[in-house]
Amino acid sequence: MENIGFIGLGNMGYPMAKNLEKAGFPLTVYNRTTSRTAGFAEQSAISPDIEGLVATNDIVFTMLTNDAAVSAVYEVVMKQDIKGKLFVDMSTISQKLSQQLAMRIRENGGAFVDAPVAGSTMPAKEGTLIIMAGGEDADVVRAMPYFERMGKLTKHVGANGQGIAAKLSINYFLSILYQGLAETVLFSGSLGVSREDMLEIINESASGSGATKVKTPLLLKDDYSPAFALDLMLKDVLLAQEAGADYPLTRPLLDTYNAAQQAGLGEKDVIAVIDYIKAK
Repeated sequence: MENIGFIGLGNMGYPMAKNLEKAGFPLTVYNRTTSRTAGFAEQSAISPDIEGLVATNDIVFTMLTNDAAVSAVYEVVMKQDIKGKLFVDMSTISQKLSQQLAMRIRENGGAFVDAPVAGSTMPAKEGTLIIMAGGEDADVVRAMPYFERMGKLTKHVGANGQGIAAKLSINYFLSILYQGLAETVLFSGSLGVSREDMLEIINESASGSGATKVKTPLLLKDDYSPAFALDLMLKDVLLAQEAGADYPLTRPLLDTYNAAQQAGLGEKDVIAVIDYIKAK
């Protein structure tokens, strides 16, 4: 059994690391905001810094917010002796940065897998995420016992950077779906159909999906506490555009989510885009 480190205990990282802890793996955690580590004090080790965590663990998982946060952590990592260690980044970042990290880690004797996830805070807690892995076969196999505790499905989609490619693609689709759901609810409401009735029709029809169902309670309560923040969706659509997404819906999506962010909705759940569209 290898020693496992986990860096990044945000809304997603915390429950993911908890599932590794519950499985009984020897776990060390680190988070920049130290109060987030308190829930691990009884069963796992808490590292005061990244250097110590890297030194004492064989496999290190990272789950961070964006390119800047990932770059900052891995700049520290690169200064350590990482020979034989495996780094698994589960963040959603640019494909370019992910591939650069993979190359630098290999040059220093380590291994790297990009393994972003599909699913928000509840699937993270339940261990039912979809994990999209990019990397060498042996490295993905090495990480698989841990993936199995965090997700219900792991797809090895190719070399380094391909996990990110799959994640940007699925989130591009979700950005379309959520804007479409918001517009449909508003349109049906303008015609006198209750929100409750419309959402039930959507969810029971061919147009329903796990994504529409998970946003239904938020829409019914008109309460957009973040499971997946609008800020993060905008980030991911921008990353998709950077990676080459240039389609008829790309610019309208960016215009809508950017304007919603500017309207102060960025920290709310992504489906809060409905409030911007309604006000518009």
